[in-house]
Amino acid sequence: MTHREMHESHDDCRQEAWSGERDRKPMSSVLLLVLCLTFGGKCMAAPHVHDLSLLVSPTLPSVWPVGMMQHSVTPNRTFGPGAYHRDLIAIDEHTGTQWDAPAHFVPPPDSGLPGAGPMGLITSEKVPAWQFCGEACVIDVSAQCDTATNGGSFLITPDVVKAWERSHRPLRFGDAVLFRSDYSDRYYKPFPKGERFVQTALRQQTPGWPAPTADTMRYLGGLGVRMLGIDGASMGPLPNLAVATHQAGGQLGMIWTECLTGLSKLPTTGSFHAFLPAKHAGGSGGECRAIGITEPTLAARLIANAKNKRVIDVSVTLDEDLPITWPGHGPGDEAPRYIAKTLNPFSRIRGPYFARTHLLDGLVGTHVVPPSFSLPPAGFQASGYSAEVQGVLKDYEKQFGKRGVSDLTMEKLPLEQMMGEVHLVDTASLMGTTAQKDWPASPMVTADFLKKHESAGRRFRAGEIVLFRSGYTDQHFAPLPDQPQPDRLIAAPLAGTAEGWPGISAEAIAYLAERGIRCFGTDTPTMGGVDPKQALRSNWIAASRGMLPVEFLINLKQVPSSGSYFIFAPIKIQGARGGYGRAIVLHDTGSPSSQ
Repeated sequence: MTHREMHESHDDCRQEAWSGERDRKPMSSVLLLVLCLTFGGKCMAAPHVHDLSLLVSPTLPSVWPVGMMQHSVTPNRTFGPGAYHRDLIAIDEHTGTQWDAPAHFVPPPDSGLPGAGPMGLITSEKVPAWQFCGEACVIDVSAQCDTATNGGSFLITPDVVKAWERSHRPLRFGDAVLFRSDYSDRYYKPFPKGERFVQTALRQQTPGWPAPTADTMRYLGGLGVRMLGIDGASMGPLPNLAVATHQAGGQLGMIWTECLTGLSKLPTTGSFHAFLPAKHAGGSGGECRAIGITEPTLAARLIANAKNKRVIDVSVTLDEDLPITWPGHGPGDEAPRYIAKTLNPFSRIRGPYFARTHLLDGLVGTHVVPPSFSLPPAGFQASGYSAEVQGVLKDYEKQFGKRGVSDLTMEKLPLEQMMGEVHLVDTASLMGTTAQKDWPASPMVTADFLKKHESAGRRFRAGEIVLFRSGYTDQHFAPLPDQPQPDRLIAAPLAGTAEGWPGISAEAIAYLAERGIRCFGTDTPTMGGVDPKQALRSNWIAASRGMLPVEFLINLKQVPSSGSYFIFAPIKIQGARGGYGRAIVLHDTGSPSSQ
């Protein structure tokens, strides 16, 4: 069975699962999805996509217990009288499965601190997207997981790596070297058992996780390896070698993930590995989602693309001075602001590292829209909506049938649904087609627009990721202007002083659903345009039809029209009804790049 056939059969099964929401049947969509993915020979895509990420939850040891802050998810507003649920998320960069940029432990070159160098200037947003992915080379040290003394780590030395190379193959540029100890699989448990993950090791009551020495980092760096991962709590060994290991790798421009899980699901070599981090400006790394793809043909293709640096970052940068959060149609409708705060700037008080924390809306920047953003939970009564929303709902249900309900929050979204072959739809011709007297208004993609696109020879196929390319974000994504001037990207269109971004009508989304499309993306701030009634209809139909829209993309003009593969993954935060994360496109075209 080909990869496309697996997607199509899997989509057939999911369509049956999500139809329960449209009909308002009592079985939850999550249970239906589990049944879909567990039974029946048709659903074969999911076993080839592996989530290697830990769940972020206050009941789990998600946060380093020294010098950091516990994460939280706080509803900013919920259903009734409004139509949506928004969350304010507080989260450190080094929470759950996360990654280290060179700047995390390498001080800036002009700091005068030990280990300072040019890599101390390489913060999160400056790391190229090709470095986030490669061929997984799994070095198994699980037999040594608990062999160290209490408070210490088994040291992964260069000899351990060389022995692996003799048994398998030489390591090289394009490899993602993953140290597998099964540590997180064993010890990432709800509290109080969860203290065994980090706290008891720091108290010298239990052994720590296996981790590499500084010499191992230098050896791997000399081979051209630029990406690592570990399923322990840190790349640094206990009790006192963490700084040396981090600096040795960071000074060579290496990056790595920490707190991976499920590495036993990957073969020793041959699978594609990627991590998708939140794109924090000036960050020391950040929270991320890590995946593995083991279907051989697809994995080989993506590995080749990553090795040749054919990877496009299609995500906007998260920065306090950029228009990345929803300003609202009026007072009371604004989403929580994005706030970045430095916790430690290589402080003598707190230690030789740099780290930041953030407050943000669950739909900040590039994000997927979970069904639970617009679909209320079971039992919600429509009478709780405002009169205006009730009116929109009445008209919507007259045309499309019952609006669904949902409990699909960020951590429950199926990763395989948010990846697939790219199908580009150019919507640039729509811009400039509305009359100024009608503003605030957006030009809309209609079902007829999509049918005309298909008539030109580009038929939609089940499992594709449809990307609507207008160039809108590329044109207008710029630092916020001085008050009282509204930003041109979002605020001015909402105020009616500029044309809105191209939206996607509910009828167009329903048409895509009929064609077997389960995920689509747009390079505009939202899929529904500036009119709140149109936007609500678009959100409801996408959610009720089991679709996952990815909003606020950028750089789609760089994406080739054929031979491109899209991957998005939201951060795995329990209970959040917003799916911020990172989107990339790997493509088959172009000459191989050098290191």
